Order: sequence, then structure tokens, then C-alpha cells
Amino acid sequence: MKLESRVAIVTGGSSGIGRGISIELAREGARVVVCDLVERPKPGKYHDQDVTTPTVAALNEIGSEGLFVQADVSDETAVNRLVDQTLETFGGLDILVNNAGIFALGDSQTTPVETWDRIMGVNLRALFLTTRAAVPHLKASRAGRIINIASVHAFHGGGGPAYAPAKAGVVNLTRDTAVELASHGITANTICPGYIETPIQDYLTEDQVAEALEKTPLPRLGLPKDIGRACVFFASDDAEWITGTALPVDGGWLAPIW
Repeated sequence: MKLESRVAIVTGGSSGIGRGISIELAREGARVVVCDLVERPKPGKYHDQDVTTPTVAALNEIGSEGLFVQADVSDETAVNRLVDQTLETFGGLDILVNNAGIFALGDSQTTPVETWDRIMGVNLRALFLTTRAAVPHLKASRAGRIINIASVHAFHGGGGPAYAPAKAGVVNLTRDTAVELASHGITANTICPGYIETPIQDYLTEDQVAEALEKTPLPRLGLPKDIGRACVFFASDDAEWITGTALPVDGGWLAPIW
């Protein structure tokens, strides 16, 4: 197993992409701390309608150890507690996956400032907080890894005045982190998902879901597992000389000129 005995934190791990990441890391031997606001998975309108088993229970079913920690990752005190509980339970930290993210419809005229701040807080500020709290312990690991989840919206407009800029910020924060920590052997990389079948897509209409499939060159939409396997690669020794990258996992979404 590629990640045997390594310890990972996955934020936003109860549902969707974070759940998929947690399961794939566990399949490769990692012990996973699942961080989220609620432990119960969120059912979706189009996807994950029948997902009811908490992520840690799913990890236990495949023979892995897991821990759920409730935390708002935009809150510094909660983030520090998350890292402390990880160390108390598993004795170290090797992999940090910053996946937690939120989305809200709106434009510059309809988005309340409070909503803009909240999206930036969860989608960008939180990554700074978790990275700062985790770095001293990642330095003690023989294979420290930071994996940030952004979006194809990092490269284009159209995701609203907060979501797209926050995800672009994730890409550049990752690059800065990679430069800062390279001398310690810690890598930092970003994964940029396209359309992934999760409850975050509930805001779309059925026609928009069909359009997303039509615009994806490969003949299916993405699955949380697809992002999870990319995380396994970045977390493993196979990627020990890769840092500062932004990898689209999007079924070819970004490839055409529309």
C-alpha cells in the first residue's frame, strides 16, 4: 500500500469530494482524520442521494482507522484544535488535504459582503490557517504533503465574484507554500476538479447538468474517486519530486476552445 501508516487530515471530508479522498487514502493504508461541520453525509439532488454512512464508518468497513473532528476551518482556534486532536490520536501528521469549500450563486451586485467574506474564509483563508498549524508537524514527517483542492474555475471567470477568485488564490497560495517548504522536503500541490458528481452541484438545473456532460470530452462526469486517486498520487512517494503544480482532473474540460 502506497500510504501505509501515514496520517492524513482531510477537511470537508464528510461528503462529496472529501469523502472520496478520505476513502481512497484509507484504501492505500493511511489513517484519516475527517474534518467537517457535520459528520453525517449530505445527500444531493442529483448525486449521492443514497449515501448515509458517515465517512469514518466507511473507513472502518475497509479496515482503516479514522477519526471525525468537528471544526469550522475558517476559525483559527478550531483549526489548532483539529491538529492537536490528530496528534493526540495518531501521534503525527504526514498529509494535509485542504478540500473544504462552499459556493453561493450571485454576482457583484447581488452577493452580500457577508457571503463574499464567508466564501473567502472557507475557500482560501482556511488553507492558510491549516497550513500554518500543520507545517511544524509535517516537517517531522519523512514525507510531508500538502494537497489543496481548487477548481477549474481557478483559470476562468464565471464562478461568481468570490468562488473563482478564491480558487485562483488557492493555486497561487500552493505555489508560494511549495517554495517556502521545499527545503524541508515537503511538497505542496493543487488539484483542480471539473464537474464532479457531488451535492455541491444541487444549484444547477437538469439542463445545466446535461450541458456539463456535453462539454466534458471524456464520456462521463467526474466521481469523487477520481479526485481521491489524484490525491493518492500526490501523497505517495511516486510524487516526491513534484511540487507547486496545479493539476486539472476534469475529463478534458479545459482542453477545448469553446
